[in-house]
Amino acid sequence: MPLKNNEKEKPPQAFEIELKKLFKKTFGTEPELIEPLNGDGSARRLFRLRSAARTAIGAYGPDKLENRAFIEFSKHFRQEGMPVPEIFAFEEGTGFYLEEDLGDTTLFQFMQSERSGSELPPQVVEAYKKTLNWLPKFQRSAGKTLDYSCCYPRGSFDRQSIMWDLSYFKYYFLRLAKIPFNEQKLEDDFNSLASFLLEADSNFFLYRDFQSRNVMLRAAADSPSKAEQAGVAGEPWFIDYQGGRKGALQYDLASILYDAKADIRPRQRTELIKYYLEAAGIEGKTDRAVFMRYFHAFVFIRIMQAMGAYGLRGFYEGKTQFLQSVPYAVRNIEWLLENAELPLKLPELMQVFRRVCSSSRLRQFGKPSLGLTARVTSFAYRNGVPSDEKGHGGGFVFDCRALPNPGRLEQYAPLTGKDDAVIKFLDGETAVSGFLTNVYGLLDATVENYLSRNFTDLMVSFGCTGGRHRSVYCAEALARHLREKYKATVDLTHRELEAESSKKT
Repeated sequence: MPLKNNEKEKPPQAFEIELKKLFKKTFGTEPELIEPLNGDGSARRLFRLRSAARTAIGAYGPDKLENRAFIEFSKHFRQEGMPVPEIFAFEEGTGFYLEEDLGDTTLFQFMQSERSGSELPPQVVEAYKKTLNWLPKFQRSAGKTLDYSCCYPRGSFDRQSIMWDLSYFKYYFLRLAKIPFNEQKLEDDFNSLASFLLEADSNFFLYRDFQSRNVMLRAAADSPSKAEQAGVAGEPWFIDYQGGRKGALQYDLASILYDAKADIRPRQRTELIKYYLEAAGIEGKTDRAVFMRYFHAFVFIRIMQAMGAYGLRGFYEGKTQFLQSVPYAVRNIEWLLENAELPLKLPELMQVFRRVCSSSRLRQFGKPSLGLTARVTSFAYRNGVPSDEKGHGGGFVFDCRALPNPGRLEQYAPLTGKDDAVIKFLDGETAVSGFLTNVYGLLDATVENYLSRNFTDLMVSFGCTGGRHRSVYCAEALARHLREKYKATVDLTHRELEAESSKKT
């Protein structure tokens, strides 16, 4: 007989009473302490139960089919030697179960405790790499012999599953965030995206919610004190895989590397992608190209699925803590729009993303500080004004041609605005210092406005006749100013100097 879900809500004390009974029935003793644990956004209720001899996590899940998936997956993964919690007891009819207590430290918590800046410190990168070592084992070896008939609500990440996620994003995020869209054009793009995603090899286990809050860090059995030492990560153990199903390898890597509040910066994401590809044995140039052809499309749909959840929990259910992840998700989308090239056209969806990125409101939930990246460029007017390839429509362009030109003097002609002699010359010109004072005054107001609204990208260009002296000097000066005054990340480019350098090489 097929299982049916039990939607009837129980009174709060009923959970503790039933779990105490199950604990005694399983271990032969009453728990001395039972304490509620923070939920994961689902309808499950979690408790820690302690007796003098042992501890366990007690859970109540109202969804019987989801419970069955978790229990069966847990049994299978344990048999396959995977680090997942042991199931001590399961009462299928009531939805109560007891599982192994893996402690309190998630990968996300470890990262928060160790991080002091935008970059992940080495010990956190190491914890991520340990986690990524296990991912191919879930996807390939353990997933190969899994009974997929237990999957819920779908057995695979198929077209139906993909379209559910996309509709989730459309109705729970876009609608409730009041982002306008053309319904038919967006639906057309959703179908195109689904068709593209389904081209990827999908004969693997897709964990589904492979993110830093679902990885517990636990001391190795032979060194239990390690986890208590500051700065030492335990070994990764895994929870919350009950939404697993058959699917492509790329989805879970996208889940953990674009986990919004983990806020992994692009350079370290690239390092971790490379690490995963090696761990997964995807080493050949062709195999890596095939993997990456689909990767960013899976990143987009994973972000959309997550934003649907933020919208449901935050906008619809009023649990505003879920909206605190939105600014980070917006920044991830912004980075993808600037850097990821999809091999298919999705015009309405990309337009929707641009509207999401232009929203000051969405960037300010939880008042995070996302930081500013300034792209500062020097150039020669004779070769044209730099175009904005990042999709923001351009920025400030300052003309340095009215400033004194050291390039006309023989002793400075072969030098550039980065050389001491040229710097000393321009430092001594009041016209130059006055020009930069005006530039700083104009840009400071913009930077402070951008920071207050969590806009993360600013483009500034300085042009002169040859792009070697005045523009280079001014670009270098502004880069120092933005770094020192606002701690901004500055991508500094001297277009003509780099072109000369590339010709020589």
